[in-house]
Amino acid sequence: MQAPTKVATRTATAASGAPVTILAFAGDIASTSKEPILEAYGATDGQKLLLDFSGTEYVNSSGIAIIIQLLLDATKTGGRTVGIFGLTPHFQKVFTMVGIGKYATLSPDEATALGLL
Repeated sequence: MQAPTKVATRTATAASGAPVTILAFAGDIASTSKEPILEAYGATDGQKLLLDFSGTEYVNSSGIAIIIQLLLDATKTGGRTVGIFGLTPHFQKVFTMVGIGKYATLSPDEATALGLL
């Protein structure tokens, strides 16, 4: 059974001193996640965005498509710099294989991700 997706928004500071918006996901990311994820993303502002997957256990192909949609909007339309952290080793490999690294920097943890922004 899928755990419902929850998205919490918080802010941090990048190594450069710039403000960073962090979207922290909890639960599984699947087709039912589209509304909460895109709604939370739509409420963000600023040029730097981190996606925190440390509370996520499962991401299916529909969930990956939602993340790609968000990344395309953020980088192509919004001109934002995006980082991702907190992926399990399995999903780090999957995200790399599907080309998400073209749109976002993949980091093992929040401190590393903030250091790269």
